[in-house]
Amino acid sequence: MPPAKKRVRSYDPARTRAAVLAQLAHVRDAVPRLTPGQLALPTRLGEWTVRELIAHIGMAVTAVHRALDRPAPPKQDVTPAEWPFATAAHARAIDEFTRRLAADRPDLAAYLADVDASLRTHLAAHSGPRLLETGAGALPLDDYLVTRTVELVVHTDDLNAAVPGLQVPYDRQALAAATRVLADALAVRAPGGSTEVRVPPYAVVQCVEGPRHTRGTPPNVVETEPLTWLRLATGRVSWPDAVAEAQVSASGERADLGALLPLMS
Repeated sequence: MPPAKKRVRSYDPARTRAAVLAQLAHVRDAVPRLTPGQLALPTRLGEWTVRELIAHIGMAVTAVHRALDRPAPPKQDVTPAEWPFATAAHARAIDEFTRRLAADRPDLAAYLADVDASLRTHLAAHSGPRLLETGAGALPLDDYLVTRTVELVVHTDDLNAAVPGLQVPYDRQALAAATRVLADALAVRAPGGSTEVRVPPYAVVQCVEGPRHTRGTPPNVVETEPLTWLRLATGRVSWPDAVAEAQVSASGERADLGALLPLMS
């Protein structure tokens, strides 16, 4: 008997669009509060400063505009859960683009205001299905917007980590979508049903080859909260450190996810 086909998670387009705009707004509201000294602070992203990090956040959003300005591809060939695995291949180009952007747009508040206005205009013009050709492959506009929640939430967390006391909020719907994308990516990387990964209140996935759990308490369980999961999935926190610091609980012989993480960097 062939294995059951995995269900592909669906996302509400209106909520996704609202989440992207809301998280971008949170970053926009924070930027005018930053001093020149804070903009020059280092981040946990290699040699990027806070200025370059903010420029990259805007760039991650304008990727939607750039994709909409290109011809639509003939068919979809990637899903949001597969998108994380394609990002590393473009790291050098992204770094170079980000550095040029940060140098060319000294007024970051004005830059993000332009990004926001342009995104709203583009989204208003494309309310129906539209396939996009992206660096990760071809996928529908609203699915690509789901991947933007990962970019926005993860980099908001990078910004909060770099500037003590800044405390940029996380939109709940954006955090939920980002958590689910990266939980589903884990299930793509390690298909199976022996381990249950819980990220309450947003996601539960089955993964890792082995005996499939059907009822009762699963023998292999991993549980953590959303921001810790995002940090693990993107390499901001290592698996051994998260376990040692009780940021994640893992029980069972197949509950060690260290060899599977990070999913993207």
